[in-house]
Amino acid sequence: MHVYNVQLMTKHIKIINRYSANTHKTLQIILLLLLCSGCDAPWNNPYPNQDSAKNIYYDSFSERPKHLDPVSSYSANEYVFLGQIYEPPLQYHFLQRPYALIPLTATEVPQPQYFSKDGQPLDEDSDPIMIDRVKYTISIKDDILYQPHPAFAKNASGDYLYHDLNTEKLAHIHTLSDFDMVGTRKMSAKDYIYQIKRMGHPRIHSPISGLMEKYILGLDEFAETLATIDKQTPASNYIDLHRYDLPGVRLIDDTTFEITLKQKYPQFIYWLSMSFFAPMPWEADYFYAQEGMDEKNITLDWYPVGTGPFMLTENNPNLRMVLERNPNFHGEILPRTGELGDQASGLLDDAGKKMPFIEKAVYSLEKESIPAWNKFLQGYYDTSGIVSDSFDQAVQFNLQGDAELTKTMQDKGMRLLTAVTTSIYYMGFNMADDVVGGDSERARLLRRAVSIAVDYEEYISIFANGRGKPAQGPIPPGIFGHIAGKAGINPYVYKWHNGKPVRHSITYARELMAQAGYPDGRDADGKQLVLNLDSPAAGPGSKASFDWMRKQYAKLGINLLVRATDYNRFQEKMRKGTAQIFQWGWNADYPDPENFFFLLYGPNAKIDDNGENAANYKNAEFDVLFNQMKSMSNGPERQDIINKMLEIVHQDAPWLWGFHPVAFSLHHAWYKNAKPNLMANNTLKYKRIEPRLRSNSRTAWNRPVWWPLVFIMILTVSILLPAIIAYRRKGTESIL
Repeated sequence: MHVYNVQLMTKHIKIINRYSANTHKTLQIILLLLLCSGCDAPWNNPYPNQDSAKNIYYDSFSERPKHLDPVSSYSANEYVFLGQIYEPPLQYHFLQRPYALIPLTATEVPQPQYFSKDGQPLDEDSDPIMIDRVKYTISIKDDILYQPHPAFAKNASGDYLYHDLNTEKLAHIHTLSDFDMVGTRKMSAKDYIYQIKRMGHPRIHSPISGLMEKYILGLDEFAETLATIDKQTPASNYIDLHRYDLPGVRLIDDTTFEITLKQKYPQFIYWLSMSFFAPMPWEADYFYAQEGMDEKNITLDWYPVGTGPFMLTENNPNLRMVLERNPNFHGEILPRTGELGDQASGLLDDAGKKMPFIEKAVYSLEKESIPAWNKFLQGYYDTSGIVSDSFDQAVQFNLQGDAELTKTMQDKGMRLLTAVTTSIYYMGFNMADDVVGGDSERARLLRRAVSIAVDYEEYISIFANGRGKPAQGPIPPGIFGHIAGKAGINPYVYKWHNGKPVRHSITYARELMAQAGYPDGRDADGKQLVLNLDSPAAGPGSKASFDWMRKQYAKLGINLLVRATDYNRFQEKMRKGTAQIFQWGWNADYPDPENFFFLLYGPNAKIDDNGENAANYKNAEFDVLFNQMKSMSNGPERQDIINKMLEIVHQDAPWLWGFHPVAFSLHHAWYKNAKPNLMANNTLKYKRIEPRLRSNSRTAWNRPVWWPLVFIMILTVSILLPAIIAYRRKGTESIL
């Protein structure tokens, strides 16, 4: 009996203590939550709290960069990184419009020198047929160092530390940072020559090698020589390019080199602002070509080596990419002049100050647009585009039809930037097709009728949230040759009414159909006209736009069959010329009308030479004018020729001219020096962040809502406490 009472008493005490302990823990949790509700650091911060006050830029990316070797890359998502790391001779002025080239590593913008076959100098205005050689002499600055990198590391004797690697020596090397020593050296004119030679390397596959072989003297023969050598040395990725001469490039001294072209090509100067012509040190090429490097993914495509303001310190495309300030950067100041209005917009507040302004840029992988948008709203990304699903949340149109931010966005201090892109989305006719193609009046009238019927104003409103300008021809606004207003409309599709272009009526389009031999969309046998549209947009989200397109053709009685496919299959159809009507687009490589008109130049036909003329359009008069126009400097004479070319393509209608997208972007109040530059890829150095304002805004926008949790805990305690007290009292009575 005694034993039982002691055991019972012990059991009661343990139960009471357990309930008491739980009550104390609950009270402690409530107190802790109340205390934390006053903490400054948001609990949902995806970055380390200690970085909140640091000068770091935050952004996102949705697709891993495939190539970070500058001679191989030709993709916008890769240029986001390459443009900050590599420095070609020239760059675009950050603020000036129209776009203007200025020196980057060059001491000045080189001017072409023209020569005849007998070596005599010629004027720029000389007949292009008389011009046999064009020379560009490029002088570079002599104080530019490469970023720290193991490829340059040397021992006390001056020997390279990591130029004799093999699989065994790489056993404990997994990333570039595993190399203990780094080094640097001055950039040389030889490095630019070395990069140009790499365009002919058989294992690199530069996307512009074919184009450059047409112009750079001897590059085509040089590529053939390297291909032969490569077959003789299959075990090695490295070819010592110094041993082989390329006639089109010549070293003058350590800071000067010369490029020779086989013909006049004024647009070549624009290529000197692209990463293809950035310097490449032979040490890096040799370093990455060593045995075992490729297996460990230690390559130029993964770890670039440049002289720019930033260097890639983390490449984890499944998580994040990190750029950090290059400690060896030679320095550059923000321009002191800009456009009218730049001063008032604060874009000259940092004029004359040394760049870059930020220490680090962190790009996080975001495969879905909604999470990225939400993080931007929370302040965890500094800038953002606007997806269609979030457009109404961010933007509204006023009575004048101008876009402006909603009050919610304005209250957060956000800013909206808009710019008509130097791009075009168009619908093309395959001019080699028996029905829609050719230069017969029947086919021409059919194409014009369809051009009127497909209402791109409506398309922009429905599918682009109003973010677009209907195109009157191939040249976008901002590019020389584009004509605004009444003089610039396509008269075969539009008329000028009340101060704006108005699309011709469907009644008129139907009359054109009848003249073409298709009254009410039926041929001479009474059969309905059936046309096929090929598109690479094969996802479920494309159904609505395809349904809309069918309705546009149905206005003319045409039955449109949509053949959606993946992009590879679509490209194959385009190469073979089996598509009838297709959708495509083009982004400017450089700000010149030649870069758009060459899409309609006959010798560039897709089915002939896999050129960029996807419509396979051929017009002899247009081709003659193109060859005249492409070699001219901007001016009234060039504009006159452009006007004639526009009249020809307006009349022939090889494209439905589609629209020029308008880019909408948002940025927070702490994000400074924001101005769209559609040509430049190296704009990160201009950006400035105000970390304190960002940190305060993040805290204010991400305060946790504690009261529901606290209420539940208080309710739980209020229910348990009487039971604990009653149980304790009962236990005490039993003991007594």
